[in-house]
Amino acid sequence: MMPFEKCPVCGGELEVKQVEKLLRGGCNTVTLKVTAEVCQHCGERLYAEDVVRSFEEIRAKLQKQEFEHLRPVGRSFTVDNDWPNKAIHPTT
Repeated sequence: MMPFEKCPVCGGELEVKQVEKLLRGGCNTVTLKVTAEVCQHCGERLYAEDVVRSFEEIRAKLQKQEFEHLRPVGRSFTVDNDWPNKAIHPTT
């Protein structure tokens, strides 16, 4: 059970949903699906404590480039430094 009955940000109703989460560590990224309580008014997501600990574990593995229990899916890209629109910059 989550510690909140209402959204701590806006007081809206919470609903348990499966959501997609993006985690980054260094230049590496993981996407995953996770259960969260989601505010029906503002969209704030609340995760269980053990889930947040797992997020931290995954980020640390990504940072150290330890990919055990992680499966490659597709490829990621960023723009080159010479992208024509100078308002756009690479992420690395």
